[in-house]
Amino acid sequence: MHVHVRYYEAMRTPVELRPEHRSRLLAIAARRGDKGFSGVLGEAVDAYLEAQTDSERRRQKALALQGRLKARDTRALREAAAALRKDWR
Repeated sequence: MHVHVRYYEAMRTPVELRPEHRSRLLAIAARRGDKGFSGVLGEAVDAYLEAQTDSERRRQKALALQGRLKARDTRALREAAAALRKDWR
C-alpha cells in the first residue's frame, strides 16, 4: 500500500500578539482539540495571503479595463454615481 504524506517543515518564529488575540486563538485551538494555536494561526495566515492574492488579481483586472469606456458612457456613469451620492446620508 502506497500512502502520500504531506510534510511541511515548520519554522519557529517569535510573533508578538495582543493578549486578547492569544486568548482567542488558544480558545479556538482548544475547541478543535489542539494543544497550541500554531495550526489556527497558520490557517489565518494562509487565508490572509490568499485574500491578498485575490485582491491583487482584481486590481490588475480593473487596471486592464482602464480606458475601455467611451467618453459618453464615462460621463453618463459619473453623472449617475453623482446623483446616487447626492441622496446618501
